Amino acid sequence: MTDVNTLGEFGLIERLTQPFQLRQRSSLKGVGDDAAVIDNGAHCTLVSTDMLVEGIHFDLAYTPLKHLGYKAIVVNLSDIYAMNAHPKQVLVSIAISSKYSVEALEELYAGIKAACDRYNVDLVGGDTTSSPRGMTISVTAIGEGKKERITYRNGAQPGDLICITGDLGAAYLGLQILEREKRIWQENPDVQPDLEGQAYLIGRQLKPEARRDMIEAFEKNNLIPTAMIDISDGLASEIFHLCKQSGTGALIEESGVPIHPEAQLMAIKFRLDPITCALSGGEDYELLFTIRPKDADKVRFLPDIYIAGEMLPPDAGIKLSTKGGKLHDLKAQGWRHF
Repeated sequence: MTDVNTLGEFGLIERLTQPFQLRQRSSLKGVGDDAAVIDNGAHCTLVSTDMLVEGIHFDLAYTPLKHLGYKAIVVNLSDIYAMNAHPKQVLVSIAISSKYSVEALEELYAGIKAACDRYNVDLVGGDTTSSPRGMTISVTAIGEGKKERITYRNGAQPGDLICITGDLGAAYLGLQILEREKRIWQENPDVQPDLEGQAYLIGRQLKPEARRDMIEAFEKNNLIPTAMIDISDGLASEIFHLCKQSGTGALIEESGVPIHPEAQLMAIKFRLDPITCALSGGEDYELLFTIRPKDADKVRFLPDIYIAGEMLPPDAGIKLSTKGGKLHDLKAQGWRHF
């Protein structure tokens, strides 16, 4: 018998879905990207689904239910934006144990509503069932986009520039703060959490935002990325996905990876390397995308986008160029689902 840990999430998905072929002419993209793409003639429908499991993806010791509901929606909308499309509807299914009251679930759904209101999406269905323990949340996001603007993971070519939105590593460091305070509280329940001055880092973990603004900016500036993915499992893992799907190598410049000043300081406080947090931390929900060199000027004049490297021929490998001028093989050490 094969242990699923030996395959990892994407290896397991690839093995399980390999026998399946797309039979419908309207199925433009199936397994292997941020969302499935279905041709509806005048436009494309995009569908993505994700699960959050208590004890694996969230800890209610420090995660308010309202924040959890908000985050459950946002992380799914991020997948639709990563295809250069717009989410329109969501379905939410939950499995809950008997420890949850009606009032607790109302708090969860207040967060779901807040996210739907902010991103102008409709809650159109779902399912509710019992669970022997804890809570599992499954969200399906449905989006819409023009066929000629849909961006997949497999469109990058050697010479394309690698771009990153926002900043990376802050969500991971916010999680480290919360885990530290949880351990202190478990040892001494009378001690109050020390979260003073950490609103940005903790907010990036508990209440992330999807980059709708970037998709709108792409449309306004007539920019279509050649490949794109959202950064949920860490920059290094996502670069590997783009390279595998596009058949390229890559060079990431450490100096081009955006890290918030508060994340820099907190990483040092935890005796961590800031670039390691940015490369492997995950849960940033920023966008990693590539563009043709001719579109560089369009990106340079857009706020909150950083050019961090270049796609290379496949035989060049996937490298990190440090600020000290050294070249290292990049390793994907982000979130492991198994």
